[in-house]
Amino acid sequence: MDLRLQGKTALITGGSGGIGRGLVLEFAREGVNVVSASRDKATGDALAMEAVEQGLAGRIVAVSTDVTDRASVDAAVAVAHSEFGPIDVLVNNAGGVAHPSAFEELDEEARRWEIALNVDGVVNCCQAVAEDMLSRKSGSVINISSNSSLLGEAAADIVHYGGVKGFVNSFSKGLAWEWARKGVRVNNICPGWIVPRNADEVGSGSFWNRFGFDTMGKPQDMEQALEDGTLYNMSGLPIPRLGRPEDIAWLTLFLASDLSGYVTGQLISVSGGAYMP
Repeated sequence: MDLRLQGKTALITGGSGGIGRGLVLEFAREGVNVVSASRDKATGDALAMEAVEQGLAGRIVAVSTDVTDRASVDAAVAVAHSEFGPIDVLVNNAGGVAHPSAFEELDEEARRWEIALNVDGVVNCCQAVAEDMLSRKSGSVINISSNSSLLGEAAADIVHYGGVKGFVNSFSKGLAWEWARKGVRVNNICPGWIVPRNADEVGSGSFWNRFGFDTMGKPQDMEQALEDGTLYNMSGLPIPRLGRPEDIAWLTLFLASDLSGYVTGQLISVSGGAYMP
């Protein structure tokens, strides 16, 4: 299916993580020009080179960006303008857990870090692209939340993270309602466990490298544990396979395209059926 996205411009945050890699490469594969905004510019540059080597139709430009700093986000938007033009699609993918902890032991620094990244980062990016989208009465915003905001068991030892992602869910719905008559759609994706295909495909700042691989094992270990029925939080999935970055990217592409032009304010869990409302 032709999503008719060729030549569009997308700002994708958090491009150095597992989901981010899938988003950046799959958007470029569809012919979208991508500004990959992440603190880890080196990984973004590597993805840009990989896109060239694969002969992907879209071009990737990596920009060192701190989404918690509005000036840094504005600088990324300026790069998009100079390289490609106005932003058509915003994917708020940057987010994360400071560190797993029992809630009663969660420290203040971790709380503030999660709020800044998962709440302020989304707000900053939406405001930064508002002029591009609202002035043209066109645009699509896709906010990447988490199943941790939907299921208690998915928030085990990351309760506060689940809470701040709950903000993203409510924020997306409210902004979708406000911007709908102004021509801009806002939708929300809640991933379950999404596992990179290889351990070397995520940047150093990714939660996988900070604590995920130590907790869950490397991708091949997780694959084996799933087959053995011992994989934490995943062995009872209705769809019995690991979620992969492309699973998020493909839905995001549909929501970015005009083929979903009558869809806004929706929350969709991509989790193999772990969450069924």
